Amino acid sequence: MHHFDVATLTPGRWRNGGGATREIASQPVGAEDFGWRASVADIDRPGPFSAFGGVDRTLTLLVGDGVLLTSPGVFERLPARAGEPVAFAGDLAVSAELPSGGCRVLNIMVRRGQWTGRVERVADRVVPPSGHAGVFYVLRGRWRTDKDGDVLASDQGAWWEIDDSAPGEGVTPLSPDAVALWADLTPIG
Repeated sequence: MHHFDVATLTPGRWRNGGGATREIASQPVGAEDFGWRASVADIDRPGPFSAFGGVDRTLTLLVGDGVLLTSPGVFERLPARAGEPVAFAGDLAVSAELPSGGCRVLNIMVRRGQWTGRVERVADRVVPPSGHAGVFYVLRGRWRTDKDGDVLASDQGAWWEIDDSAPGEGVTPLSPDAVALWADLTPIG
């Protein structure tokens, strides 16, 4: 398991200049043709998202009052509320509206045909399945990693590659208010 803290991740501008992103992990590391990628993005202004051909995306609102996503002819004004994952194809022309100002999102991207990704809100212990990769992002409360006993708090988390997780190791809530996002990333074939 690899740990991260959003406060220490270096921000970079989006391809289209509409926001900033902080990469949590990418496999293979640094590859433009990644198999999967996890990042935290700040959406600063309304406008189009960058297109990612052959990629499936899941966006989950972390901070802010909402983002309205639109893809003409596919979906109109699909609201993204805090902690609710919204999945869409990266090939689509998607625009974002920010009814109450800027926001921050967790962005999980998987290469279609190579990986599948599922993001869910969790409040109970999470044990990554063998042979899967994944990202665990703390929304609130405190969590403990089984492998090293480290305590994770809001805007911190862990990620793992296919061969990182040992059977039975996971992340356990330590406080009654503990809530997190878990992105389970499964290789195809």
